Amino acid sequence: MRIYKDIITGDEMFSDSYKMKLVDDVIYEVYGTLVKRTTDFELAGSNPSAEEADEGSEAIVEQGVDVILNHRLCETYAFNDKKSYLLYLKDYMKKITAKLSESKPDEVDTFKNNINKQMKDILGRFKELQFFTGESMDCDGMVAMCEYRDIDGTQKPVFMFFKHGLEEEKF
Repeated sequence: MRIYKDIITGDEMFSDSYKMKLVDDVIYEVYGTLVKRTTDFELAGSNPSAEEADEGSEAIVEQGVDVILNHRLCETYAFNDKKSYLLYLKDYMKKITAKLSESKPDEVDTFKNNINKQMKDILGRFKELQFFTGESMDCDGMVAMCEYRDIDGTQKPVFMFFKHGLEEEKF
């Protein structure tokens, strides 16, 4: 299994357990699924009476998108308009370019050339996007984008992560 972490914050963003696709060698599209999970809840060390034991424990129902729930992504509302997102993006791209120059200088040109084309396309759909940070909620790191697309007649969440802003960890 591979976990993909933000190279700036170290937050876990997603794993290879989801269907995913690499677009133009710069954007990972990760396909999420709406899930509903039920977990039994019982206080540790509790000693239920006979009546309470018959009733069982309380069930906690958690529902949402698996990518968000499994990797503790947090929705951010920091970008009210395209202009505020572009300011973030400009700063973030500088950070990624600097990191790439140190660790993988041969990929800097690929990143710069391909990211502009992809972001132009994605920003054309800005009003349809949701934005997510990692668990630390640090907007200096990666802010992933999510949009719902019609896939096989069903609206499904598709997350977009910057490939060069991630480090791959094998388990």
